[in-house]
Amino acid sequence: MEGAVSMQAKPSIVFAHGLWADGSCFSKLIPALQAEGHEVLASQHGLDSLGGDVASVVRCFGRVKGPIVLVGHSYGGTLITHAGTDDRVVALVYIAALGPDETETSQSQQAKFPTTDVFGHIEVADGRIWLRPDGVPCFAGDLPEPEQKLVWATQAVPVPDLFTQKADGIAWRSKPSWFIVARQDRTVHPELQRSAARRMGATTVEVDSSHVPMLSNPGAVLDVIRAAASAVATPTSRAAAGS
Repeated sequence: MEGAVSMQAKPSIVFAHGLWADGSCFSKLIPALQAEGHEVLASQHGLDSLGGDVASVVRCFGRVKGPIVLVGHSYGGTLITHAGTDDRVVALVYIAALGPDETETSQSQQAKFPTTDVFGHIEVADGRIWLRPDGVPCFAGDLPEPEQKLVWATQAVPVPDLFTQKADGIAWRSKPSWFIVARQDRTVHPELQRSAARRMGATTVEVDSSHVPMLSNPGAVLDVIRAAASAVATPTSRAAAGS
């Protein structure tokens, strides 16, 4: 007698980093997710333009199997908001992130909330906005000093007008979302994060963390990504022989 065993196809996970970080900021998450059977890819976009960064994230979708859970940190939240309109994306996870609406840019969303400490520790040079070494505590102050130095050394630096650029498509209006609020964030204001999560109708988890909970509280972030992946996992079947 022929039967079928119901299984769950694990979604792929695609990450989008923000400013002053690159894909290595997800290094404490990726091995665990891979070990659990997810295909995982982190976009390495150049922060040269919003349109170019969104396109870089979308290109990653073709290198993994669908469905896809799209995860964005900081400015990466703007990227997943736009890139996530792609049909291959089934869920969004925001980590201490921006999430602009149709009428907003990253900058105009930020401007509605108090300025955070990190912006007193930046420098414009060679056509880029650099995080100075004395700004790392505002960005990743709950990491051990060697890890803070690594974050600074691997920073990806944006063009000055990146946050005023605009793109079309708001994925969180039509797709389920999860939001990790970093209560001790000195880069993206925690109240901005709470406001964004509320209007998304996101499943929200708050953690006592700096701007980089994926590095300082990876277990909590993994739990949220797992919850999102489980919620959108698609059933499959495997034929099984029985008697």
